[in-house]
Amino acid sequence: MHGDWTLDQGLAILFAALTALSNAVAVATQHIASTSGEASLKGWRLVVHLLRQPLWLFGWIALTASLAFQALALHFGPMSEVQPVLVTELVMALLLRRYWLRQSLRAVTWIGAVLTCAGLASFLAATSPSGRANVPTTSSWIMPVLCALVAAAVFAGSAVRGSPSRRAGLFACATGVLWALEATFIKATTDTIASSGYLGCLARWPVYAFVIGGILGLFAEQAALHVGPLKVSQPFIVIVDPLVSIVLGVWLFGERLSGGAAHDAIGVLGFVVMSFGVVLLTQTAPDSMKAEVHRL
Repeated sequence: MHGDWTLDQGLAILFAALTALSNAVAVATQHIASTSGEASLKGWRLVVHLLRQPLWLFGWIALTASLAFQALALHFGPMSEVQPVLVTELVMALLLRRYWLRQSLRAVTWIGAVLTCAGLASFLAATSPSGRANVPTTSSWIMPVLCALVAAAVFAGSAVRGSPSRRAGLFACATGVLWALEATFIKATTDTIASSGYLGCLARWPVYAFVIGGILGLFAEQAALHVGPLKVSQPFIVIVDPLVSIVLGVWLFGERLSGGAAHDAIGVLGFVVMSFGVVLLTQTAPDSMKAEVHRL
């Protein structure tokens, strides 16, 4: 059994990394496509323009792939392992900026990327998240879901007033909470499909919670991106999501962070280093994904 679990754990990390890569590709391609036309394009003209952009359409394919990869990752591994790995999307986006768009990146940005990866690796190695046998009963979902929704509502409600940065940060916190909650619905949906099949899944509530949760998360994310700078919203989303995911994973699915006091301390330190790396990376990366033109 231990060997089987090791294989499942490896598959979970692999599919989580593929999720992060797909998300990075989707963001890069859709950003480039959406900024390639005239700034005056709006409404249906912008939609028509985007539909004619292969990169924009490819971005949707990448988004679809990321959802499939995340579902597989959450099926094979615990949330407290899978969701933190999604932080590597920022590092993969950085690699796309450098080697595809040929952007010049500062040394401090690469330091942020190294700290992000090192902190993540330390957290996973020290805590060894495990436990996916516990299937929550319907009633056991009530309090975790209610607490997550209340927290997201408080963050979103507090974002109605204030400076653009404050509003973006609060909407981003709401987004991180909702994406963590959405991960629980994805995991529940994949488990339902595995046990009851695709048709049987339609008779259970997780698939409908998954749809509603996704819509709420998208609205919150768009609000965060709209009201303030990306450099504020992005780190909050990326840090809050895995933090809340760990809490929900332990609470709902009975996941365990093994080790004892020393391992827990190293895990907390690793998460702090990862968070610092995320902030450093997002604050020093180029503001746009516009490809640089090198003249001879």
